[in-house]
Amino acid sequence: MLAGVPYAALAQDEVDAANAGAAAQPAPAPAPAPAPAQEPSANVIRSISVSGSERLEPTTILSYIRLRVGQEYTSAAADEALKDLGATELFADFSIRSDDGNVVITVVENPVINRIVLEGNKRLDNEKIIPEIKLSPRQIFTRSKVRADVARIIELYKRQGRFAATVEPQMVQLPQNRVDVVFEITEGPKSKVRQINIIGNEKFSDGELRGEMVTKQARFHRFFSSNTSYDPDRLAFDQQKLRQFYLTEGYADFRVVSAVAELTPDQEDFIITYVVEEGERYSFGEVSVESQLRDFDSDVMSRNLPMQSGDFYDAKAVEDTVEQLTELAGRFGYAFADVQPRFNRNKEDLTMDITFILRQAPRVYVERVDVNGNTLTQDKVIRREFRVSEGDAFNSIGIQRTTARINSLGYFQENFEVTQVEGSAPDRIILEANIEEQPTGELQFSAGFSSIEQFILAGSIRQRNFRGRGQTIGLSLNYSQFSRSAQISFSEPYLFDRNISTGVDVYRRDFNSFNFIGNDRNTTFEQATTGFSTRVGVPLTEFMSLVGSYTLNYEEVSLDENLFFSDLDGDGTTECDPLRAGRFLCDALGDRLSSILGLSVNYNSLNSRLRPTRGQTISLSTEFAGLGGDQRYLRFRGSAQKFWNVANTGFIFSLSAEGGTIVPLRDRGGDDVDDVLLTNRFFLGEPQFRGFDIRGVGPRILTQQSILDENNRPVLDDDGNITFLTNRNQVRDDALGGRNYYLARAELEIPLGTGARELGLRPSIWMDVGALWGNDTPTLFDNSLGVQLTDADTGQLLYSTSVDAAGDPILDDNGVVTSELTFDEFDVNGDPNVRLLDSTVANTREIYLGDTPSPRITAGIGINWNSPFGPFRIDFAQTIRKVEGDDDKTFTFNVGTQF
Repeated sequence: MLAGVPYAALAQDEVDAANAGAAAQPAPAPAPAPAPAQEPSANVIRSISVSGSERLEPTTILSYIRLRVGQEYTSAAADEALKDLGATELFADFSIRSDDGNVVITVVENPVINRIVLEGNKRLDNEKIIPEIKLSPRQIFTRSKVRADVARIIELYKRQGRFAATVEPQMVQLPQNRVDVVFEITEGPKSKVRQINIIGNEKFSDGELRGEMVTKQARFHRFFSSNTSYDPDRLAFDQQKLRQFYLTEGYADFRVVSAVAELTPDQEDFIITYVVEEGERYSFGEVSVESQLRDFDSDVMSRNLPMQSGDFYDAKAVEDTVEQLTELAGRFGYAFADVQPRFNRNKEDLTMDITFILRQAPRVYVERVDVNGNTLTQDKVIRREFRVSEGDAFNSIGIQRTTARINSLGYFQENFEVTQVEGSAPDRIILEANIEEQPTGELQFSAGFSSIEQFILAGSIRQRNFRGRGQTIGLSLNYSQFSRSAQISFSEPYLFDRNISTGVDVYRRDFNSFNFIGNDRNTTFEQATTGFSTRVGVPLTEFMSLVGSYTLNYEEVSLDENLFFSDLDGDGTTECDPLRAGRFLCDALGDRLSSILGLSVNYNSLNSRLRPTRGQTISLSTEFAGLGGDQRYLRFRGSAQKFWNVANTGFIFSLSAEGGTIVPLRDRGGDDVDDVLLTNRFFLGEPQFRGFDIRGVGPRILTQQSILDENNRPVLDDDGNITFLTNRNQVRDDALGGRNYYLARAELEIPLGTGARELGLRPSIWMDVGALWGNDTPTLFDNSLGVQLTDADTGQLLYSTSVDAAGDPILDDNGVVTSELTFDEFDVNGDPNVRLLDSTVANTREIYLGDTPSPRITAGIGINWNSPFGPFRIDFAQTIRKVEGDDDKTFTFNVGTQF
């Protein structure tokens, strides 16, 4: 803290008055020295001089007073001169005297401000307080300006809910008549609303009425809410909210008699007390429409009004009806339609008669469309989004849709609206698009951590309004432990200025698949895809479009030969070992070319692409692989999504559903060969299906090893059978995917207070339902019950465990299951085939689980946070229903990637 002394000339009672919020009045000037008594007889001013001036010229000081040489010097004239000097606020002290007509004005100039210093402010930064202070360096210091600044700082704290804040101005004297002005701030606690009392309510409880208010009582469960602090503006707004509530319930005579906010004795919180008069409850009487427009029939419109005689009066329904009638008139071209409700209150029978009058107005046509403010974006990019053209009849629905489409471009200011201006005649209107262009280039670098991908690095550059033509061009790079990708994309929304969208993507994607052995994630195969995709879309209606696409992919699927290859034939040539890698994985190896035609129909009426609150989307798509290339299949997908703003309360409820199936068009042959490759199947789990691990739902093979004793021999059960490890953390888990899947979600986003919204927090509760199934049942390896393996082509026996008369496996002296090598007992060199004698093979079995359409159900809570270092999503899930083999997960989070 700067050393300083209180500004002595600023009386303590003046500081107290400012801290109490009293209106600051100009301070009286310092008491001037009394003018010497003068005789009314002639005492003529012979000369006027100035003493004590430092920065101001004497002539400047003399210009502030009305004394002049040759005038008669009187007490009244001297007092008037002193008042003139005080009014300038340039002097700390001043006096006037006359010696036989020689008038001497003595002044002490106010100091010059060197700097402004704030001390004690923690809740408000200097950047927020300094703009409120009118004093500034190099200005003349005055007490009135100090008082005014104190009042402004205190008012700033009051707006933050800190009514106990005080400010003490201090002055540090410096050489050359300079000072540092120090505002010592005591912020005090934030003033909360401790209690809200309501007096006079009989029809509704205090709790119901408090629920209608924005201001809330401070309670522990409202820790994140900013509405528990006292705000005078919010107090006035709550009175309007109470009136609106009672008017919607039929109490047309309701009024708030008084609303008083009192500080508690400890000066920390407020107690608010409302006194209300509810009055009587009214019902609708005669309700009708009187139309002066020739296109509307009054009787027909009256019959279609939402309210009926006898219903309780509802002011909100009246307002909504006025808006609906105005919008209806706008659809027929009456841009300036005036709908006025006429009320007739009958206090005897407590009814309210209402007549909605549609006043005469001309039918309006669009004279012209003006686009203003665009410097980069070409006019045509904006004009092609208009749903009405010059010369068309005015249509309010078309104007609303135009506004929504231009906002969806994302090129201009938020909440853009088309402005309507009267034209050259009463039946003409001018539509103006007054835009403010926003930056559309994006350069992003991010790093994050995902429970799926581990560490993630991503970078992208994109221009969404390339050359001002509305085109999008971008380059993106992504790297993580299990995936890498690079992509160049370009899209043109209006090809050759026609309503035809086109786009092309060129990409390279390297993906490492994996399985789990316990909690360890192990890379199984590597899939590298190089290709491109092009698409063309045409609109079918305002909300529906048809998109065709063509994709060409070259895929390379490989395995680590050191881990998954063996010399199966004993000829020195290694190949994929089904017992090490799995038969499905061995089947997917190789290079292949995919040529895919796609077609989709999309419907989208969402009000926002980023955070929709209403509207719906529907998408149906099909892909045909077989126009050349090595793949032959049909893939069908469908999805739908709908959003509701529940009763306009800020609660956003959404339902979504999706599903798909793949149909093979080629018989790949073999009894144990699925016609759909592993790499073409659907997979389900995190992050799509919350509550399950990645690929945690659907068909899978669990490979179990026998339990060994301390002598490394298999442990037998009471029946003499080999026991196997069943703990999921001790077996190999190979997810196989499926041909069919479905997934449905229900989610309710919960609104928070202003403070939490500013932090970007959006909590929700949700439920997910889904399943994955449809594979051909594979042949499983299990030597614990004497299973035989035969050649799929010749039917010749390859391997059989030795069993006793009871069917139990026979163990050798080392506790290893013995086997009968009926085929390929020796390799080409005449050596024993040790592969079939390996104890790890002899004590292994496979279990096939999860291939069922039975629904899996999870529910939980989630939080989205737009953090400074990227989007963050966290979910806590509870599995309600699963089937054997599914791998559930309670907690998941993602940072630095899209959800």
